[in-house]
Amino acid sequence: MSLKDAVDLIRDGSKIAVGGNSLHRSPSAIIREIARQKKKDLEIIKTAGAYDIDLLCAAGCLGAVSAGFVGFEAEFGLAPNFRKAAESGQIQVKENSCYTVISGLRAAAYGIPFQPTAGLWGSELPEAAGFKKVQDPYSGVEVYVVPALKPDWAILHVQVCDPYGNARIYGSTFEDVLMAKAAGGVILSTEQIVSSQELSTQPELTQIPGIFVKAVVEVPRGAYPCSCYPYYDYDGDHIRQYLELSTDGDRLEEYLYSMDMEVVGS
Repeated sequence: MSLKDAVDLIRDGSKIAVGGNSLHRSPSAIIREIARQKKKDLEIIKTAGAYDIDLLCAAGCLGAVSAGFVGFEAEFGLAPNFRKAAESGQIQVKENSCYTVISGLRAAAYGIPFQPTAGLWGSELPEAAGFKKVQDPYSGVEVYVVPALKPDWAILHVQVCDPYGNARIYGSTFEDVLMAKAAGGVILSTEQIVSSQELSTQPELTQIPGIFVKAVVEVPRGAYPCSCYPYYDYDGDHIRQYLELSTDGDRLEEYLYSMDMEVVGS
């Protein structure tokens, strides 16, 4: 499937869980295609976002963000387009910690309405996020519960998969496997498509089952400018260039299409 056809599956207003973490193994090529198609009112779900969330804020694609952290880490600083969108009211920021995002995804994956979560006592997060308490029927102790976060789509980038979407992830899996189980469907970009026979030689390495996957797109360097272990590291110079140009709408539009020519080759 082409990148365009895969992203065509996403409707305006959808909830999308985005794989990877911070500047690592983000599905950057899919994110840019979402921006090029000018999707609207999406809600993005991720524990720690950077380039992906910031770019979609700059392109005006997001209506809400459920995340524990958004920023470019100490080397590059804050996420300026996310901050601008939040402060102007362009997006709704749904308060979370990384762990409450994980708890909400777990509830969706298990098919239950909420997930009991320890560790929120003494924090102002439950009040800010509207998390409620229930009484443990066994001990009588009150416990905070996080409502299910059910994405319409999980958007993931992996190193290797077969034509059916059975996928391996090398290095940290972050929340990708959980997102695949929680979402209504998975859109997968991959560095390389290999045969099912090749994956069957070590089936224990297949972490994303193809039964969850609705679209597979082969996109070498599809996480760039973020990293994709062990193939390439994040590109600091490129990220600085993006941060400099992303606040100018015309330059951002030019960037989105030049990146496609440069990296995706389509």
